[in-house]
Amino acid sequence: MRYQTVPAEPYDWPFDGALDSATTALICIDWQADFCGPGGYVDMMGYDLSLTRAGLEPTAAVLDAARARGFLVIHTREGHRPDLSDCPPNKLWRSRRIGAGIGDPGPCGRILVRGEPGWEIVPEVAPIDGEPIVDKPGKGAFYATDLDLLLRTHGITHLILTGITTDVCVHTTMREANDRGYECLLLTDCTGATDKGNYEAAVKMVTMQGGVFGAVAPSSALLTSLGAR
Repeated sequence: MRYQTVPAEPYDWPFDGALDSATTALICIDWQADFCGPGGYVDMMGYDLSLTRAGLEPTAAVLDAARARGFLVIHTREGHRPDLSDCPPNKLWRSRRIGAGIGDPGPCGRILVRGEPGWEIVPEVAPIDGEPIVDKPGKGAFYATDLDLLLRTHGITHLILTGITTDVCVHTTMREANDRGYECLLLTDCTGATDKGNYEAAVKMVTMQGGVFGAVAPSSALLTSLGAR
């Protein structure tokens, strides 16, 4: 089904005027306990969880609307194999240096390890049956995954992005998608970072040069365009 464009910055999205549920996917990036739950990776590093949890409620509303209208919904999770064989040495070293070593035991199990409680997606935005989950070892969702194949097999050309953190995994994924020709929209209230300044800078970067990586809009604008409010 086709819908009207979304009022966004720096241009109404999408550029081709075709917001179509058949060619658009909602990507929910790394809504995991390790990034927005007590005792997880971000919490162990000492950051304010309210900043990464801020986007959960609006993301849940967008999920409901997308599911009701037949959009493809894809979730991603960052995590490593239990033996850490897919964790680069510099990443492991950095995490240990800041007191949240990947693979180390914590309140949510081993930090950023697949299969542990902290690796799971939080209940507020958990996948439902039939929604693909892409497990990734890095920051970007296209690196060392089958995400691009999954999207192209479904005929997807447009992406709506939510998730955490804005300046790391979300931004990396958006950049990767843009380079592959996907038309991207970042929902500004459906994302968050461990630092407010980094969040604001990441959002601003998207809008530079006429929308160098795509466009940004609040979830309310998308929901209005979908007739959900």
